[in-house]
Amino acid sequence: MPNLKAKLESEQRTEDILYSLKKLDYLSRSQLQQLHDLGQKRNANRVLQQCSEFLSSFRDIENIYYLNKEGRDRVGSSKIRKKTPQAKHFIMRNYIYIAFECPSDWKNEVKLGIKEKKIINKCDATFTRDNKRYIVEVDNMQKMSENKKKIEKYKVIAESGVYGSPDFIWITTTTYRQKQLSDLCADLDCQVFLLSDFY
Repeated sequence: MPNLKAKLESEQRTEDILYSLKKLDYLSRSQLQQLHDLGQKRNANRVLQQCSEFLSSFRDIENIYYLNKEGRDRVGSSKIRKKTPQAKHFIMRNYIYIAFECPSDWKNEVKLGIKEKKIINKCDATFTRDNKRYIVEVDNMQKMSENKKKIEKYKVIAESGVYGSPDFIWITTTTYRQKQLSDLCADLDCQVFLLSDFY
């Protein structure tokens, strides 16, 4: 019986890991450790090796995992992910998801706007907490001029009250860009994190 219990627990853990990848697209080894309480690096690597028939991975500072065809079939995912430099964008966004305790209503790539004013922004993610909406933006290779345009639209959206009084969360890569974003968002409720804050 103990062997059966261990087998069922292992199956459930595999399933949970695959569903996390279905939801979040790409996850680093350390993110999977945090999300699924995989303990130390050695144990995490052992668990992920046990899931290897369902996963593909590539190296970028640490291993980055995503679902292969068998993994997609197992959890009913139609999104095909591959090794790509854009994976860093997803990894950065996932740090925010984990830091804010995995909100149950977290949604990726959501259009927000005011139709009458023809103002639409596609945010990287959004969620609510204590009846307040949070809007998440990832600044990874984006031109600052594009960020500026997006922030100007967010100011109009925030003033409209359509989404209540939203808080904005940015994650970026350098202290220089962090300061630029903080200055641009001066009129908004906004936190700007560095990627290095999370590892």
